[in-house]
Amino acid sequence: MTIHSVEIQVPGGQPIKIETGKYALLANGSVVVSQGETSVIVNVCSADPRPGIDFFPLQVDYREKFAAAGRIPGGFFKREGRPSEKEILTCRMTDRPLRPLFPKGFIDEVQIQGLLLSADGIHEADTLLMLGASASLVVSDIPFGGPAGAIRVGRVNGEFVANPTISQMAESDIDLVYAGVAGKTIMIEGAADECSEEDLRDAFIFADQQVCAQADALNKLRELAGKPKYTPKTLNLMDEDIDKVVSEATEGKFEPVFKLGSKNERGEAMNALRDEILASVGESLVTEERSEDAVKSLVGSAVDLSFKRAMRNKILKEGVRLDGRGLKDLRPLEAEIGLLPRVHGTGLFTRGETQVLVTTTLGTTKDGQESDALTGGETTKHFLLHYNFPNFSVGEVGRIMGPGRREIGHGALAERSVERMMPKVKDGFPYTVRCVSEVMASNGSTSMGSICAASLALMHAGVPLKKHVAGISTGLVTEGDEYVMMTDIQGIEDHYGDMDFKVAGSPDGITGFQLDLKTPGITIDQMYEAMLINKEARVEIHKVMSDCVSEPATEISADAPQIHTLQIKPEKIGALIGPGGSVIREITAENDVEIDIDDDGTVKIYATGRERMQAGIAAVEAVVAEVEVGQIYRGTVVNIREFGAFVEIFPGQQGLLHISELADYRVKSVEDIVSEGDKVTVKCIDIDDRGRIRLSRKAALNELEE
Repeated sequence: MTIHSVEIQVPGGQPIKIETGKYALLANGSVVVSQGETSVIVNVCSADPRPGIDFFPLQVDYREKFAAAGRIPGGFFKREGRPSEKEILTCRMTDRPLRPLFPKGFIDEVQIQGLLLSADGIHEADTLLMLGASASLVVSDIPFGGPAGAIRVGRVNGEFVANPTISQMAESDIDLVYAGVAGKTIMIEGAADECSEEDLRDAFIFADQQVCAQADALNKLRELAGKPKYTPKTLNLMDEDIDKVVSEATEGKFEPVFKLGSKNERGEAMNALRDEILASVGESLVTEERSEDAVKSLVGSAVDLSFKRAMRNKILKEGVRLDGRGLKDLRPLEAEIGLLPRVHGTGLFTRGETQVLVTTTLGTTKDGQESDALTGGETTKHFLLHYNFPNFSVGEVGRIMGPGRREIGHGALAERSVERMMPKVKDGFPYTVRCVSEVMASNGSTSMGSICAASLALMHAGVPLKKHVAGISTGLVTEGDEYVMMTDIQGIEDHYGDMDFKVAGSPDGITGFQLDLKTPGITIDQMYEAMLINKEARVEIHKVMSDCVSEPATEISADAPQIHTLQIKPEKIGALIGPGGSVIREITAENDVEIDIDDDGTVKIYATGRERMQAGIAAVEAVVAEVEVGQIYRGTVVNIREFGAFVEIFPGQQGLLHISELADYRVKSVEDIVSEGDKVTVKCIDIDDRGRIRLSRKAALNELEE
């Protein structure tokens, strides 16, 4: 057994160590990546392509086992089950920067499996997995155009931090996960507290410096332990003869398709064109090696390839897109609120043929989502944004299942973009808020539409959102050193283009971002250019949203849970609870409310309507209220003595109504005026230094008569 390792210095932090040759020796490539006492093993294997496959089936899987932190899973079952949302998001972040670096036409099955071996609670494991995936491919025999590096960048007290610790991230105003090759970005993911485009660009530059150091280390590891790369048996490349014939047959036939503004119309026209080309040239392409069915598939693919080239050429050379828009033109925008009667808040955002409906639901803090992450500890989320992408949104039929990886990823992007503008429970906002995004129609960038619709729905619901959040995607088409960028890309421009760069933010800065590339990297200058284009577009979107609703509703929906917080003296807690909980049970039952009491005297009252809330508040205040000298009260006689009566003003608070204070004339017997159980109006005339209360009926009557 020969073990090789390299070490990467991290400015201001623990070094990253990458080791190979000790574990998983039967895999094509295997490495262990460690920082501090957090370690991840990453293994990669490949297999021959499945028959008939025409795409690259890369699969990334990552799991965090409780054993890595020296713990046993909670609950009835003591074995980890399906992947958590965090594990799924980490898989997606690992997959995206690797895909563009495989050879063109490569369709071998490649599976990357990562496993958290050790978690120190200080260092996050996600970027270690990403770096390890690149390293395992570098040392393997699988064709790969890396190495690619991966780093998280935070900013604490104005200074960038590489792979910040979990405690540092709690203080950071930028959370950037960056992957790329030396000098070029391939993937970014993250959020920020309204940072500027210039600040984010500087974070890219800082990240690239770390990636360059990682690339040097991985190249060294390749020299020490790398296997010779194998030659793929099959590449999914277009047959040159078929490509040439179809290109000639489609010459000039795409112009009518370009002029169609509807996604469905364009799809029907392309289907008709494929049939037309197949009928005209298909028979001549059939050979002993190529059956009629094979020719039909190949001709269809060749027509799509010709269309792709024609579309990209039109954008590059003429600066004109399929629907006739210029490169920076947005599709028509519409914003609406208040569409559904019973939900707490609704927002509908439409951009061209993309339409997203978001509902907002308010709950109590008890409704927060609890999680127990191995690297982040126990947390409770009080803002949730769930994204759904039903089949009808693209006019298709298919299996109806739970959320897939794409839906979880898009929901997470929208959630973190809006979350930066949400009020916090710790700052006194006593609600859990859930937004549900339902994509009604999809023709590009539904995640950004979800952000816009969620912002509208939150304001309609009366959630005190600090500012509107809007998002839009910027695309890219390249040819050699030539490139153009375009705003608000449609689905087909995403599919046939080279970039989908989503940026969301308030009018004052960026709150969320995500980059997907089909090319092996773009420069940081190009990233900055795309951010400036995106900023211009967001200004226009913000105007449409603000014209619809400029600020949160002054009151939450009457159908939403009403929550009221009041502060009482800690010594009053016992009186509010009552003997054996009798008082609080009576209040909750009579007024149909729920009450939570903290040790510091914070009382939270929950009700399903405003009237119930007011009744609940009055009942609580009646119990905990302080008696004041000079105030008139309505009390109950609870005890009769020869010298007077004891009157309960508030639950647990009694005062003496002396016989001389019963009336403005001489009273022979207390029972001549009051009996036990009578309601009586009294005035507080004194509270002595021992807290004893003196009451007067005659003073109250005289004052009321006046």
